[in-house]
Amino acid sequence: MSNWADHAIWWHVYPLGFTGGLHRGPGHRFGHLIDWLDYAVEMGVNGLQLGPVFASGTHGYDTVDHFRIDPRLGDDADFDELIAAAGSRGVRVMLDGVFNHVGRGFSAPRHWFRHTGPGPDDVEVFEGHDALVALDHDEPEVLDHVVRVMNHWLDRGVSGWRLDAAYAVPPRFWRAAVDRVRSRHPEAWFTGELIHGDYPAYLRESGLDSITQYELWKAIWSSLNDRNLFELVWALERHGEILEAGLPLTFVGNHDVTRIASRLDDVRHLGHALAVLFTTGGAPSIYYGDEQAYRGVKQDRAGGDDDVRPLFPAKPEDLSAYGWPTYRLHQRLIGLRRRHPWLTHARTKSLSLTNTAAALVSTAPGNRLITLLNVGDTETTFDIDVAGLRVLEGDGATPGTVPAHAWQILG
Repeated sequence: MSNWADHAIWWHVYPLGFTGGLHRGPGHRFGHLIDWLDYAVEMGVNGLQLGPVFASGTHGYDTVDHFRIDPRLGDDADFDELIAAAGSRGVRVMLDGVFNHVGRGFSAPRHWFRHTGPGPDDVEVFEGHDALVALDHDEPEVLDHVVRVMNHWLDRGVSGWRLDAAYAVPPRFWRAAVDRVRSRHPEAWFTGELIHGDYPAYLRESGLDSITQYELWKAIWSSLNDRNLFELVWALERHGEILEAGLPLTFVGNHDVTRIASRLDDVRHLGHALAVLFTTGGAPSIYYGDEQAYRGVKQDRAGGDDDVRPLFPAKPEDLSAYGWPTYRLHQRLIGLRRRHPWLTHARTKSLSLTNTAAALVSTAPGNRLITLLNVGDTETTFDIDVAGLRVLEGDGATPGTVPAHAWQILG
């Protein structure tokens, strides 16, 4: 695989929500996303991670045709225009491949599906969702289909795949699929959705390049809310083991979780979360709207995702003034990461640690940055050697002395 993924920072968009197509009829809506590419590039990203774009029954994850663009988003010509517009700006595109399950309207022979009994309707469904029918990953024709789909869209100009619900699929299936696809597209990048479990083992067995780093996501907001930075440091130790096996997709928000600005009990700690995201190893992904401090709570009910999958306005000028400081913070932290590209594979450990204050050192051969987090109510002067270091980002002018509820990055 090419090393382009080492330099990828993703802007993650759920297209049906972003374009307003989710609850509407057919339309040519990809243009709305094209209109925001310059905004994304100016933030510093060079990857567009798209949620489902294929024909589906409702929310995109109930696919009915993997070879057809969802008519609510447009058609093949609209998709080609998006790929060309992204490519002209140096932006790679990653698609969401929903290959564990399909919608009820998906047309395929009976033996493509997992069954619970002999009847025509005795099909296994995904995690209790009656509209999502589980594919049989021991069936060679299913493997052939997935390989065809992946190759088709890679041929059309995409650079990689996020594999939805990868955790529900045997890792040997992914290994067989990506080995075949890589023979034709050696630079393609594959990240699998894993929520829990043994991430390094799954990476090794599946042959995937990456997994979604939910463990670190949870530790970031949870440690800040609980004022228990020991949890974060423990997760960062585990994160180092994952980095030995692949390049995890790191994030503080996505289409399936409550937004980080709503998840944090203290909005002053948003910068802390972002400082950790951009100074630890991995391929960072920013969920659209998080860079504007959007709020939204995921709820466990029908339509419970709508709040975190909203329509984006027509143009940047229509955004609230409230969100722009967070956008500019993203710009600065992405800029810092661009100036220190070694951070992609850095290992992060603690130099000093209490419940409310942590000095995290990120290192790679010949390189070092220190991220200081203070979630306490008083100023903290860290007992670390700051000789020759200066404040690259964050609060406070004196290296190593961090105001209450503030952070610093030293280099």
